[in-house]
Amino acid sequence: MTLFLLAYAAGVLTIASPCVLPVLPFVFARADRAFIRNGLPLLAGMALTFALVASLGAVAGGWAVEANHWGRQAALVLLALFGLALLFPRLGERAWQPLVAAGGRLAETAERRVAAGGSPFAASLLLGVATGLLWAPCAGPILGLILTGAALNGASLGTSVLLAAYAAGAATSLALALLLGGRVFRAMKRALPAGGLLRRAGGAAVLAAVGAIAFGLDTGLLARASYAGTVSLEQRLIDATRRGEAMDRIIPAQAPAAPPRLNLPVEGRIPSLAGAVEWLNSPPLSAESLRGKVVLVNFWTYSCINCLRTLPYVRAWAERYRDQGLVVIGVHTPEFAFERRTANVRRAAADLGVSYPIAIDNGFGIWRAFGNQYWPALYFVDAEGRIRHHRFGEGGYEMSEQVIQTLLAEAGRGTPRMAPVAIDGPGAQAPADPANLRSQETYLGYRNATNFASPGGAVRDAAEAYRPGRLRLNEWSLSGRWTIGEEFTALNEAGGSIAFRFHARDLHLVLGAPDGRPLRFQVTIDGQPPGASRGADVAADGTGVVTGQRLYQLIRQDGAVAPRTFEIRFLDPGAQAYAFTFG
Repeated sequence: MTLFLLAYAAGVLTIASPCVLPVLPFVFARADRAFIRNGLPLLAGMALTFALVASLGAVAGGWAVEANHWGRQAALVLLALFGLALLFPRLGERAWQPLVAAGGRLAETAERRVAAGGSPFAASLLLGVATGLLWAPCAGPILGLILTGAALNGASLGTSVLLAAYAAGAATSLALALLLGGRVFRAMKRALPAGGLLRRAGGAAVLAAVGAIAFGLDTGLLARASYAGTVSLEQRLIDATRRGEAMDRIIPAQAPAAPPRLNLPVEGRIPSLAGAVEWLNSPPLSAESLRGKVVLVNFWTYSCINCLRTLPYVRAWAERYRDQGLVVIGVHTPEFAFERRTANVRRAAADLGVSYPIAIDNGFGIWRAFGNQYWPALYFVDAEGRIRHHRFGEGGYEMSEQVIQTLLAEAGRGTPRMAPVAIDGPGAQAPADPANLRSQETYLGYRNATNFASPGGAVRDAAEAYRPGRLRLNEWSLSGRWTIGEEFTALNEAGGSIAFRFHARDLHLVLGAPDGRPLRFQVTIDGQPPGASRGADVAADGTGVVTGQRLYQLIRQDGAVAPRTFEIRFLDPGAQAYAFTFG
């Protein structure tokens, strides 16, 4: 419900966006007529048509996820044409002439029907349908969220309802403008002399922006210039709804504590698993089909270091207690965009040896059904479908296994007296070293980035030449030409590097490449090859290769742990760096 309200509010804000201009002539053409029989059906037809067309576009929109670069180039061309049309009115008139002619013919058809005794309601509805076909609302954060989700997860009835809510919001603001149409027209007439100058100035500004963007001077200018007010307001709405959620709450490793006295009160019933968009290693499972089984639900995502360190225990429990009636379900709820690709999850599951059922929860449906807020999170369900225990974050493994044994014993399937499993996870799956952990997870995309120390600071969404900074503990800097994006930082030219001053035994970095090609890199620690302090994904001389979008273990300090300066230099362009994690 919250997202529906946000979509509606975002649509209301569309009235302040330049992209609503093409539909205004059609809307205000009926400003002097009865609103109920003319304006209202026009707006309703426009909103419904937009929702339908956008839904159809979302069905075939998966390709857009992969075509980001070419989509950007097309947008620049269209924006340049728009700027020229503003700068040269006659060119603009010719460009819009086919649409204006089509609108005129539809309007004449509608008027003839009214003159012949037809219903003005039907005529206005027809004109609204035509207007909806011309409407291209601004892709602000909320509309972008709806369309991106549809492209990634497939369109659904929910997508269409969200698009309809967005369109209804825009129609509401246009309705208010329509009711005040007379005043608006009078104001427009007074502004006509200045309007021409403003039009030409706007065209020149748009062309200047296009040039800046095309030459990489500021790729963020387009969004800031086009959607200035509405985007910031929409983003505030999104942020307000996320304050109570924990989309980035990955609980760090903690020192082990003595298991508390076992107490397993009923915390609720296992909710629906219908939010999964796909299942791996199993046909779709449901709460009803699991009745009579003890169930362990593990919320994880494959590039999360805390999830990886928990994984060996979950795998061991799944194997050890499977014949006694334990069903383990890994609910894969993504943090980064590349984790939404089922092929990536399938590959990671195979590499990590995960053979139990995995629910792909790209839409956070199961996450919300459980009211979950953390990665990793374990929920323990008894044979009657009741949640009896939960564990957030790493640790507490002996206690968790004791809960499994107790629930199996209650179901008559096992004994609670087995010794806990002994685990020695490989590479990044090995337990952390909390006693020497002084560095915490650090994101490199500007949405959550902290402690950036390159001189001059970060430039958002634009290719920029950066210089290394003097690093204090837990600070990082860039060297070379990089583009700092919302979710990751991308290397534009070979030879760029990232440096981090850290204090931890292990250093990991989530890395990827846009087209999946191998990317070579060289790692140093305090200016020297890591040698015996190399991580699982690095040779002793510091060389390594990015072979997929995942977490890479780059450093595991050998001997005494002390503050170190880490640097990774990429020999090939295109690397995408998401986040540092430590252990």
